[in-house]
Amino acid sequence: MFWGDVIFGLGNIFIGAVFIFVFGMLIWRISSSIRKNSKNNASPILTVPAQIVAKRTEVRGEHSRTWYYSTFEVESGDRMEFEMPGNEYGLLAEDDLGLLTFQGTRFQSFERKN
Repeated sequence: MFWGDVIFGLGNIFIGAVFIFVFGMLIWRISSSIRKNSKNNASPILTVPAQIVAKRTEVRGEHSRTWYYSTFEVESGDRMEFEMPGNEYGLLAEDDLGLLTFQGTRFQSFERKN
């Protein structure tokens, strides 16, 4: 009977620890998102000459949601990757030159030069 009580007690501790872990991860994700948005909102909106050097997609989740990313190289040689909407992603091609507008880590637009 003693071992049954110990195992039952350990089971309760394990379930409680899993609950605390999951709840902690949820709070961490929400606070990270709030911090990122606050930082982006406080950043200036910049428009710089840039070239598209790479494009990629990522499929996540059981419902196969697709995330779209483009990497831009600015005049200094620095590269920045931005997540963007699929309709904007589809209009871009590698090696396009133009004006990139962004705010912090948030993509705003890319205006292609002719």
